Amino acid sequence: MASFTRWSPLPPPGRLRTLAMATLANTLGSGLWLAGAPIYLTQDIGLSASSVGLGLTVAGLLGLTAAVPLGGLADRRDPRTLRALLQLLQAAVAASYLLVGSFPGFLAVAVLDALLTSGNLAVRAALVAAVGGPEGRIPAFATLRAVANLGIAAGAGLAGFALAADTHLAYQVLVVGNTTTYLVSAALLLRLPAYPPAAAGTQAAAPRRTRALRDGPFLAVSGASAVLALHWTVLTLIVPLWTVSRTGAPPVVVSAVLLTNTALTVLLAVRLGRGAEAAAPAARAMRRAGLVLAAAMLLYAATAGLPAVAATGLLLFATAVYTFGDLWHGTAGAGLAYGLAAPDAIGAYQGVDGVFAGLARAAGPALLTWAVLDGGVAGWIGVAALFAAVGLLVPALTQWAVATRDRRAVPGASGHAAHRPASL
Repeated sequence: MASFTRWSPLPPPGRLRTLAMATLANTLGSGLWLAGAPIYLTQDIGLSASSVGLGLTVAGLLGLTAAVPLGGLADRRDPRTLRALLQLLQAAVAASYLLVGSFPGFLAVAVLDALLTSGNLAVRAALVAAVGGPEGRIPAFATLRAVANLGIAAGAGLAGFALAADTHLAYQVLVVGNTTTYLVSAALLLRLPAYPPAAAGTQAAAPRRTRALRDGPFLAVSGASAVLALHWTVLTLIVPLWTVSRTGAPPVVVSAVLLTNTALTVLLAVRLGRGAEAAAPAARAMRRAGLVLAAAMLLYAATAGLPAVAATGLLLFATAVYTFGDLWHGTAGAGLAYGLAAPDAIGAYQGVDGVFAGLARAAGPALLTWAVLDGGVAGWIGVAALFAAVGLLVPALTQWAVATRDRRAVPGASGHAAHRPASL
């Protein structure tokens, strides 16, 4: 039992454990839906693959518009109650997929789903900050990331039963299962105490909500983090296609690559998430992430034309290296988004950060398909150079952001920051 506790991503009993259990329920449904939705929408409902792709792209872009408003709302309302309400709405939308029978109906449901999902991510960030507090929010973020990976993996495994049955009833059960996990998550969230917002200061609510959109240094840091976030597409799309088209590895290696990333994330997320609670160490972690991700890109490039055994071994090793960079990027991005945010506008700042991340998800497939699958080894080298350059740039951008924040915080401060930022 002690050994299990040591390796389990679940935290000790308490508020973070409750939030982790809600996350586990939520992501269990996410895994069910991510694994089963493409087949359900095309084989059972009868939509074409291209229309599903188009609908999800449109929905994803429109969904980004909800991040900042709902993140700002979490600054003025209890984020626990707001997130539970959003989960209930998501349950209703998830159940609506049972009624979809055409592309217009699918698009309408997908847009509502994307709006709620995007807004919920910003609200979740505000809730994590409330539960963890200033000193514990980054460890809490890392813990929840490990739990989320465990939930998605378990959900994807359960979806295999519906896919194996391949019947209308089985797909309906999958949709109902996804809907139920939202309800369970909402019920668990309501077991947390309320987190009423701090008393309003002198600034009006509207300027507080838009402050993040006018914070140039924060936008620069968040944008740099989003460029590194292109690596999400590398693992989920580019590496699978590269494996089957440019290496001698068998297609089953794609599953091994994804399982390697999931297993290492569950085991290492909390450990690698330590030490990024403040802006300066988070910037150093982001620099490290950029360099390690660049090294992983070069390792993936080296698999070109290799025979099965060599390609398989190098792909798995590259994925292990990639996972370290991925985890450092995730916690560093959270540390910077929290550490550079105005204390009374955490949700709004997380919403803006989420918009940048969402744009990276939207642009990644087209950009990286062109760069790597069309460009070959030279494309991998170009992506590696981009990641390394951005990682090296982040500490300077962070120092600028910290200095700007300190000048604003001290009345009468002039051209020099009132407090010198920690060394980056």
